[in-house]
Amino acid sequence: MEKEITLKNILLVLISSLLIINSGISQQKSLALKDIILDPLKFSPETLVQLQWIGKSNSFSYQMNDTLFIKSAENGAAKTNALSQINQLLSEIKMSSLPQLPEIKWIDQNSFKFWNGNILLKYELQLNKIYLLTEVNESGINIDLSVQNNAAYTIENNLFAAINNEQIQITKDENKGIVNGQSVHRNEFGITKGTFWSPKGNFLAFYRMDETMVTDYPHVDISFRPAKLKMIKYPMAGMQSHQVSVGIFDIHTKQITWLKTGEPNDQYLTNVSWSPDEKFIYIAHLNRDQNHLKLIQYDASSGNQVKVLFEEKDDQYVEPEHGPIFIENDPEKFIWFSERDGWNHLYLYKTGGELIKQLTKGEWEVTDFKGFDDKGENIFFISTKESPIERHFYQLNINSLKLKKITSGPGTHSVIQNSEGNYFLDEFSSVDVPYKASLLSNSGKEKIIFSSKNPLAGYKTGETKIFTLKGPAYDLYCRMTLPVKFDSSKKYPVIVYVYGGPHDQLVTNTWLGGGSLWMNYMAAEGYIVFSLDNRGSAFRGLEFEQSIFRRLGDCEIEDQKHGVEYLKSLSFADTGKFGVYGWSYGGFMTTSLMTRTPDLFEAGVSGGTVTDWRYYEVMYTERYMDTPESNPGGYDKSSLLNYVDDLKGKLLMVHVTSDPTVLWQNSLLFVKKAAELGIPLDYFPYPGEEHGVVGIDNYHLYQKITDYFNQYLK
Repeated sequence: MEKEITLKNILLVLISSLLIINSGISQQKSLALKDIILDPLKFSPETLVQLQWIGKSNSFSYQMNDTLFIKSAENGAAKTNALSQINQLLSEIKMSSLPQLPEIKWIDQNSFKFWNGNILLKYELQLNKIYLLTEVNESGINIDLSVQNNAAYTIENNLFAAINNEQIQITKDENKGIVNGQSVHRNEFGITKGTFWSPKGNFLAFYRMDETMVTDYPHVDISFRPAKLKMIKYPMAGMQSHQVSVGIFDIHTKQITWLKTGEPNDQYLTNVSWSPDEKFIYIAHLNRDQNHLKLIQYDASSGNQVKVLFEEKDDQYVEPEHGPIFIENDPEKFIWFSERDGWNHLYLYKTGGELIKQLTKGEWEVTDFKGFDDKGENIFFISTKESPIERHFYQLNINSLKLKKITSGPGTHSVIQNSEGNYFLDEFSSVDVPYKASLLSNSGKEKIIFSSKNPLAGYKTGETKIFTLKGPAYDLYCRMTLPVKFDSSKKYPVIVYVYGGPHDQLVTNTWLGGGSLWMNYMAAEGYIVFSLDNRGSAFRGLEFEQSIFRRLGDCEIEDQKHGVEYLKSLSFADTGKFGVYGWSYGGFMTTSLMTRTPDLFEAGVSGGTVTDWRYYEVMYTERYMDTPESNPGGYDKSSLLNYVDDLKGKLLMVHVTSDPTVLWQNSLLFVKKAAELGIPLDYFPYPGEEHGVVGIDNYHLYQKITDYFNQYLK
């Protein structure tokens, strides 16, 4: 009898368990498209905000909500409601309160600085006091601080500075075609800003960009009645580019010295860097063809050229993205990034230009230089040494070249070291781990500070896999998200999301595999969603990247085609229902695939599409294609205007009417050609936006994309 009761109990437990499991499955929520587009943070992993070391101490801080946590690497923690304390002090001096804890930067172990509007303030924790450091004009943008807390900024096309709280206008160009203190060369070559303070803050180097000779390009602003033209400067491939010079402003004499950078006028002046003693400026000169680099040293006081330190040449192109990095405690040496051996590595030089040695070497790339220890004996960097789709943190002894891997666990690590180089803050994610922050030590110990819960727990999401395919020339990394409740005996439609261009990588061992929530949404809608990083994309070495040189679209299509052939070999893929979607270079790739391989896809959506590289800007296009005059065959073959009549499937083209990156003219020319040839084409413009679509328009866009694939692939 006891045995019979036990069996009954077991059966009851099993039945109850099955009911609970089935109930859990049935209660899983569906991702709502509106939510994932308009409120993506709701589905993002919780992270530690402003995780940073405090000065040269072994303490670090981070923010959660509006609480500032301060911890020591050796012992306990403290927390402070810094926001309420700061706001109380602000109210006492009649300044506006802060809605949330601002971005802070530690000055020392007891004080940090932050901006409140146009005013830079210092807050001392122990004394609970606040001090004014700097104030800039309310109209100022592009603010750049010196170590002395003086601030450079721009108003319209001129450069200003707040020096000892005196507002100084440095340049006075009335012609709006001359722009001072802002990024030049369309943010190529690692350029992100236009001002460069010297190490001690006594001088300010800045770019001056003369665009008066560059063609004006019209954008139509429909917010007026009648509409108005807004002219921008846009140098198309093969056309005249802007001319750049570099000035040095002395904060004591208030005088400007111009560097004698010489001719040709259309050369690129990149990677502006100061010597530690403020006596010299270093500039990487690049010719218009972008295949010959010279690193040149200038006398900062006279503007005269001192010496060409070294040159780099390449049959395809040279792309400098980092200036000299001077060795801590040894200013007669610097580190230089170069791809001269086919991979992005570090080289050690004397300041006179003599190569001492190559510091890193191998079929992998250094992706980020993180600095030195306090003795200047070791450097720290992030690299792809373990895998092109992962990032790990390394320590390298400059003298012995002994390499030490600090991070562990497959995935992507973002790490900062303390000043001594014996403790490290590691922010990590992988396909399986949403977010984890840890304290690492040189001895190999790890202490987890915070782990995020899975923000998609309880939602219907498909399984994401990362794998490699043997491509025509290289192994190719792929990501595939399977439909929710995947059944290999069924047939599913497929969406290929593509980018395919330089400086990007879609497939990474990070949360969601580098994909987006929309891909998980489409997986819940019953699609297989696939991406492949083809030749030309980033972090696979120079040969892999330069495969596209002078023939954009050729090998990218070949690799993407190989991915599609793999997908069509899968028993669960519906070979008659394949779609493709991409934006910018991905728009170019989508339209290329829809026209140059017209039997691969039944439907496509292309956004911000370059349809003819003759209509794209000088710096980017000429690096990869040379000029239209020197490579007419390459431009003709890559021009999608020559393949309009080959379009078979359904294609929706989307473009932003005020796009300053990929001009609206690109897709309009394609539309015009389709009309002339009687080729069916769907088209939708988004007025007034720039290269991307944001806000409610972005929700409208993704609803349209989703509906388009549902209409033609379901």
